[in-house]
Amino acid sequence: MASIEDYDEFGNYIGADLDSDDEDEVPQNTFVPQPAQSAAPLEGYDDEPMPSADAGAMMEIDEPVHNAVILHEDKQYYPSANDVYGADVETLVQEEDAQPLTQPIIAPVKVRKWTVEEKDMPETRFDKAYLLNMTSFPDMIRNVAVVGHLHHGKTALMDTLVFETHKLVWDSDKPVRYTDTHVLSRQREISIKSSPMSLVLSTTSGKSHLIHLIDTPGHVNFVDEVASAIRLTDGILLVVDVVEGLMVGTEAIIRHALQEGTKITLVVNKIDRLILELRIKPADAYYKIKHTIEEINTFISTINPDPDMRLTPEKGNVAFASTDMGWCFTLRSFAQMYADAYGPLDVQSFADRLWGDIYFNNETRKFTRKQSDPEHNRSFIQFILDPLYKLYSHVLSEETEELKETLHGLGIHLKPVMFKMDVRPLLKVILDQFFGPTTGLVDMIVEHIPSPVEAAAAKVEHTYTGPQTSDLVASMKACSADGPVMIHVAKLYHTTDAQSFRAFGRVMSGTVKKGMDIKVLGEGYSPEDEEDMMKTVVDDIWISESRYFIPAEEVGPGNLVLLGGVDASISKTATLASIDIDEDLHIFRPIKHMTESVLKIAIEPIQPSELPKMLSGLRSINKSYPLVSTKVEESGEHVVIGTGELYLDCVMHDLRRLFSEIEIKVSDPVTKFCETVLETSALKCYADTPNKKNRITMIAEPLERGIAEDLERGRVTMRMTPKERGTFFQEKYQWDLLASRSIWAFGPDESGPNILLDDTLPSQIDKKLLGTVKEHIKQGFQWGAREGPLCDEPMRNVKFRLLDASLAQEPIYRGGGQIVPTARRVCYSSFLMATPRLMEPTYYVEVQAPADCISAVYTVLARRRGHVTQDIPKAGSPLYTVKALIPVIDANGFETDLRTATQGQAFCLQVFDHWSVVPGDPTDTSIKLRPLEPASGQALARDLVLKTRRRKGLGDQIAVSKYLDDEFVLALSASGHADLLG
Repeated sequence: MASIEDYDEFGNYIGADLDSDDEDEVPQNTFVPQPAQSAAPLEGYDDEPMPSADAGAMMEIDEPVHNAVILHEDKQYYPSANDVYGADVETLVQEEDAQPLTQPIIAPVKVRKWTVEEKDMPETRFDKAYLLNMTSFPDMIRNVAVVGHLHHGKTALMDTLVFETHKLVWDSDKPVRYTDTHVLSRQREISIKSSPMSLVLSTTSGKSHLIHLIDTPGHVNFVDEVASAIRLTDGILLVVDVVEGLMVGTEAIIRHALQEGTKITLVVNKIDRLILELRIKPADAYYKIKHTIEEINTFISTINPDPDMRLTPEKGNVAFASTDMGWCFTLRSFAQMYADAYGPLDVQSFADRLWGDIYFNNETRKFTRKQSDPEHNRSFIQFILDPLYKLYSHVLSEETEELKETLHGLGIHLKPVMFKMDVRPLLKVILDQFFGPTTGLVDMIVEHIPSPVEAAAAKVEHTYTGPQTSDLVASMKACSADGPVMIHVAKLYHTTDAQSFRAFGRVMSGTVKKGMDIKVLGEGYSPEDEEDMMKTVVDDIWISESRYFIPAEEVGPGNLVLLGGVDASISKTATLASIDIDEDLHIFRPIKHMTESVLKIAIEPIQPSELPKMLSGLRSINKSYPLVSTKVEESGEHVVIGTGELYLDCVMHDLRRLFSEIEIKVSDPVTKFCETVLETSALKCYADTPNKKNRITMIAEPLERGIAEDLERGRVTMRMTPKERGTFFQEKYQWDLLASRSIWAFGPDESGPNILLDDTLPSQIDKKLLGTVKEHIKQGFQWGAREGPLCDEPMRNVKFRLLDASLAQEPIYRGGGQIVPTARRVCYSSFLMATPRLMEPTYYVEVQAPADCISAVYTVLARRRGHVTQDIPKAGSPLYTVKALIPVIDANGFETDLRTATQGQAFCLQVFDHWSVVPGDPTDTSIKLRPLEPASGQALARDLVLKTRRRKGLGDQIAVSKYLDDEFVLALSASGHADLLG
């Protein structure tokens, strides 16, 4: 019997000869499991069985191999992965450090959650089926935008209404901020996105109404969200902090609301600041409240002097609130509290006497307009402020037993354990019982904001671009549920995982149903050019509740809805129309925003291979932010333009985290510029077409002050008849009849701040022939106005007059390819001959600071080319308001600088105000610019133009001769005017 020592390490037998007896002992056909070492056939054996390493275990070799020599590397000592796992399993063999330690071998499933969302449908005090049922009754619906300045209490007001309608727990330390769902809003405690929420609320008389509210941001950088909300609603709830009063954000919103024809109601908020912070007497508190309301009325009257626009408590369109404590009342709802407590009285008559210079005489029990005693207070102080002050002071300062007696007198009964609570929750409980639900606010909304049925006609006239005589318009004005479906989409909201968007819009007519086919018309759609149109299906319909969504099968007219599956072709606003509309379809007018995007950053991915991801993210950003614009410069850099630093910061956060998930490099912020002229062109400039068969002659001159703003605000448009347009320019700017009627186009778009005039005379030129190339010349003018010759920035405030055009008789010689570039070239040359200048955007800055910080504010402004226009004390508060102007390019980091200089006591807001001319001549080549030194004074324009040109990959030279014909240049040189060529 051979032992293990008889074999070498390769399994070859090296022992003594085997006896024939041993051979006989090996049982035939025995299967022995092979050890790994002996997997290969052994050398030197024919068909003899090989003894195993195991004592007594033997094995048979099936196929005899004669004299086979097996190489060492071919022997299989261990089973392969294929043997172990089978042929259908993919196996990878890797080096030990192939994967970084930070990367898990099996990555966890990524949960993308970028907004706060309820897990299930929360419990509400109204039935959700009842809410959906109410969408069919437009008379009982109100569409309201909650607007106001930063930190004036809009989101807190929404919280008050949410607590009334939802079963939530109030936390005294942390406000709920229910409508702030965006992840950045939660971190920064400031609303960044508008947030719609629909609630069933009851009036004082117990009648339920469906109120679609939109909570909007208050920061001036995000007024684009406010404009989108105002477009869809019929009225605004203007929330104003009683201490801060009218601020820059409030002014912009009021101006825009009046322009859009939206009804205004006012909530004077934070009344308890007068008691707890300023600690002023009730009489002074009355004056402060009155002053705040009057400040707003004065501002409204400067825009619209109509007395019906006045906001006064006795009219019922002003409410008083403390959203921090969750109470709100109007004069009528407070009078109703007296009626409930002291028996029947004429609530309306009593409410009418609770404001103004009206006094209550205790002896005669009558109201009078004369003060019987100098100590006597007005009825508002006596009946409203005094009880409120006493309630606050008793809760804050009295012992438990005395407080129990006081509350007992008011009919407020608390459990004994409640008196052991902290003062804030105790105050909240007592005020809740004292005021009850905010039915006064609902009364104000219902009475002073029209229902969709009442407001439909004005809304359609203001927003629909088509003729107002069609059947479609009649259906929208009637708010008809049976008419064709028309929906105005003004905003897109991303889903929780930020992978898709839902379109938020208002159903103008018809009933939108789940699964119906629909046409999506973009902003570029017109009946003549149907390219910007797409057909799709409405996948889902929801009623938005900020943190959850109520799915609906169909929704009638007058409602605000979220639609799924229609967003693919929408970037900003859109019009949705049912497939079967036969007549001429037009779109709803794109939103006119109350500010401009002027701050610019260039971006690129850190890893160039991730460029497609970034571009896809930019498309999503474009949908998510109404006023952001993105473009690619000639040099290939990707530019994002926004309203301010905070705005761009939020845009970049969303781009990096939500939409692209990549690292992105960002340049230092720069600004948009504009190009303008100061004088009329020194010479008539002409240019020949490339085929030398046509010649166009033009001159450029500056527009009168104010025209550019009128054009941008849409006060005069190309949609008006030439007669209406002519009348406007004649009456407001004293243009002559011929000039005002011969306007061909505005540029670079329909509401652009430049004008093209046809100044040719029929006696000198064939007008019919000129008419054939009118569109081409307009195109060339608009192309030129979009990218000026100084540094590829848009033109502004320039009037181009077409003086002459000699044209070829044959149409083939005067096509677009010949005329368009020539018209652009002649615009450029006449522009450069008219003393060109660069324009930069300027911010209006409003700084609030204590008196001892004002000098620091002046110093910081002076360092940044800013200047103060006004500084005034804020009535009834220890603060000063400083109003100033500062160039946008110098405003980067201004806020941080200001806070550092004033130890954080000054708070500022910056909003785009106007365009101003940069000092200096941008074409002056004699100016020497030194590297790394800031340009000063008259060299600034040249400096900015050259830096912008280099950034965009353009050459340093700006010469008129580039755009003029050779013979014209020679003629100029011969006449001694070569200096004009630059």
